[in-house]
Amino acid sequence: MVRRLRQHNGEIQGGAKYTRANSPCELVYQEKSEDRASASKREYEIKKMDKNTKLLLIKSV
Repeated sequence: MVRRLRQHNGEIQGGAKYTRANSPCELVYQEKSEDRASASKREYEIKKMDKNTKLLLIKSV
C-alpha cells in the first residue's frame, strides 16, 4: 500500500501517468481482499460509482 502510494506520487518508478502529473495523492480509503483478482474486481466496482456514493464509502470508515 505504501509502495503504491509512493509510485502514484512519483517518488519511485511506476504508478499511473495521470497521478504522477497531478500529485500529491492521498490515501483516503482501503479494503482488504482475498487476492489480486478480487481486489481488481472491487476496484472496478468502485470506479463505476458516482462521486456521492464514493464519498459515502469514504465516510463509512
